[in-house]
Amino acid sequence: MNIWEEKGKRLIFFDGGMGTMLQQAGLLAGEEPERWNLTNPEQVLEIHRGYREAGCDVLTANTFGANRLKMERAGFSVREVVEAGVSLARKAAGERCAVALDIGPTGRLLRPLGDLGFEEAYEIFYEMAKSGAAAGADCVIIETMNDAYECKAAVLAARAAAPGLPVFASVIFDSRGKLLTGADIPAVTALLEGLGVDALGVNCGFGPEQTLRLLPELLECVSIPLLLMPNAGLPHSVDGRTVFDLDPEGFAAAMEPIARSGVWYLGGCCGTTPEHLAALIRRCGACRPAALSDKGRTVVSSYGSSVLLGEKPVIIGERINPTGKKRLKQALRENDMDYLLREGLAQQESGAAVLDVNVGMPEIDEKAMMERVVQELQSVTELPLQIDSSDPAVLEAALRLYNGKAMVNSVNGKKESMEAVFPLIQKYGGVVVGLTLDENGIPETAQGRAYIAKKIVDTAAQYGVAKKDILIDALAMTVSTGQDNAGVALETIRRVKKELGVKTCLGVSNISFGLPRRDILNSVFYAMALESGLDAAILNPGAEAMMEVYRGYLALRGLDPGFEGYIGRFGGKEEYRAPAAGAPEAGLGQMIRQGLREGAPAAARALAKTREPLDIINGELIPALDAVGKGFERGEVFLPQLLMSAEAAKAAFEALREGMTGNSGPRGPKVLLATVKGDIHDIGKNIVKVLLQNYRYEVIDLGRDVAPEEVVAAALREDARLVGLSALMTTTVGSMEETIRALRKAAPDCRIMVGGAVLTEDYASQIGADRYVPDAMASVRYAGEILGEPQT
Repeated sequence: MNIWEEKGKRLIFFDGGMGTMLQQAGLLAGEEPERWNLTNPEQVLEIHRGYREAGCDVLTANTFGANRLKMERAGFSVREVVEAGVSLARKAAGERCAVALDIGPTGRLLRPLGDLGFEEAYEIFYEMAKSGAAAGADCVIIETMNDAYECKAAVLAARAAAPGLPVFASVIFDSRGKLLTGADIPAVTALLEGLGVDALGVNCGFGPEQTLRLLPELLECVSIPLLLMPNAGLPHSVDGRTVFDLDPEGFAAAMEPIARSGVWYLGGCCGTTPEHLAALIRRCGACRPAALSDKGRTVVSSYGSSVLLGEKPVIIGERINPTGKKRLKQALRENDMDYLLREGLAQQESGAAVLDVNVGMPEIDEKAMMERVVQELQSVTELPLQIDSSDPAVLEAALRLYNGKAMVNSVNGKKESMEAVFPLIQKYGGVVVGLTLDENGIPETAQGRAYIAKKIVDTAAQYGVAKKDILIDALAMTVSTGQDNAGVALETIRRVKKELGVKTCLGVSNISFGLPRRDILNSVFYAMALESGLDAAILNPGAEAMMEVYRGYLALRGLDPGFEGYIGRFGGKEEYRAPAAGAPEAGLGQMIRQGLREGAPAAARALAKTREPLDIINGELIPALDAVGKGFERGEVFLPQLLMSAEAAKAAFEALREGMTGNSGPRGPKVLLATVKGDIHDIGKNIVKVLLQNYRYEVIDLGRDVAPEEVVAAALREDARLVGLSALMTTTVGSMEETIRALRKAAPDCRIMVGGAVLTEDYASQIGADRYVPDAMASVRYAGEILGEPQT
């Protein structure tokens, strides 16, 4: 039976938890569940059979953590563990069930936030997917992903290693509907739909009730099937065992509103058993999935935010483009990344929603520079980027490394251009700008340009690129060479929107080239283009006249609720002055807040000529970090920005140490950190480490997979008054509880804070922790509460 022939006709049920079932079968705290494929195959097989008998349609192989990082530590190869896992699921599945290869996260952050390269992550996932496909898996499920960038690497690897197999991608949101690294539901949806996954999923983290709260926004955003696999409620500790608060019937009842919402796939995660899935299928098996409808959303995204085009006009900042910019050319030649980053941040502050990135110059390696600039920009700003190059090789390199769904500038009506660019959009996702020119040049009439626009849209469809992912550029030609040029561009905008239903963009300032007082012509033309239906303008957001038009248009068109944007920019001031053009020099505090780590050391040394290092730390570094930390706690700053600010502060501090007594700088109270035995996922711990160090605490990092006795020995040796423990997986919470018991016995005065995706405040209390810290800033606050502020 081919289960995929049933998709869309009835609900398809994935199975439930594996790790928690193995714990019930005797898996030790901290033991790798995947090794049981080889050491205890009958127990794994029995669990699979239980899910088949419960009525599940898809059995998920016990391969969640079977990546080379984890398997090398366990003494096994990826291939033997994956093949054994898939074979066991296949043996249980028989003819009725499909088998899914399960791929979980590596447990490490990708660069620039962490130490794992994108291509290294890709190779790790490729090896798993290749082994799973060879072993006979029917589909790939990538699950429990808390970093959209890592999820992208896994999807690309699965597509390449297992061509033809359905790929499901499932993420773990927090209660605010965000991933650990900041992506919200619209951003995740844009990325994964762009990558062409067969279904978008949410699993783990919490139970059906909390998942249901995310469902309205998910249904509003997605145009592909949904897969929802919550836990069996929230976890608790009872007699040293992890239990969840929903029994089978309670789980099924809580899942019924989700099943009736029109989703296509359901299953369970931590704490769910064959009994839970049997109850779910009995109660919800008759529910029918809703017919899919394309939401028609034109969305670009970054790691932490998304921009929906069409609701109101969008500004694409044009300043990171060397054409006509002597200082930017110099920065590119000299690899002055700090200048480029400040240029991007200045445009963001001025009102840009997207940043154009063009680094094409004959004397530099455009591909290498584009890769670097894209990654560096994404480390300091959450704005989506427009990758701008005429070289398809440059576009592909940037799109592969880009964290999100980018805007791509550009394709045109030439056959060669469309054949080169559209496959990139089909593979990596993106919203592509279509220039209305072809082999015959730029038509002089709106009719001619609309014809090319239709050719672009029709050809894109042949590559699977929907018209919602196309912006047509009507091409503003300077009126100095033809007084009808403005009218032709405006008429093209109107025709494209009316006849093709496609959104539009325009490089506005081209209209005035060669004429005096270009600002007058540019701003008037921009107003005319907006009234003609322009969706996105490529312009300089630092140009006061243009921003006056933009804010005024939004206010008059009812697109600025309560005139908040207009009053915020112009209200209460006798005369408004726009930010100066170019990238202004920033002070040390501002550099830290913006995450400009390359410029921070020089700024710190400059200040040290007139101020004492400790005064700079207390007056510049710590207040800047506090400001970013508070923004993070309010949800206004995302994790990458928090970490980059910390890195900038660290670089500044290293520069200041040169002038300190003994060249060592202040040492604060000690904090001991460890990821518990059996768990190699140390993302959370490493984030906490960076933040604590930048608040001048002395951190002793024991690493990951740390046995309880090692934690106790280190706590006694270092006389640590505060220990932080981390665990991602349900199967390793037992190790955390064991470590806490050992610490209580050996070091009763030591305080213990815990964190990790599987924990809640109640659960942390039940296993004996003093404080549950949901994020890195909460760890810093608790350290201050217990240890006091470091003496600087």
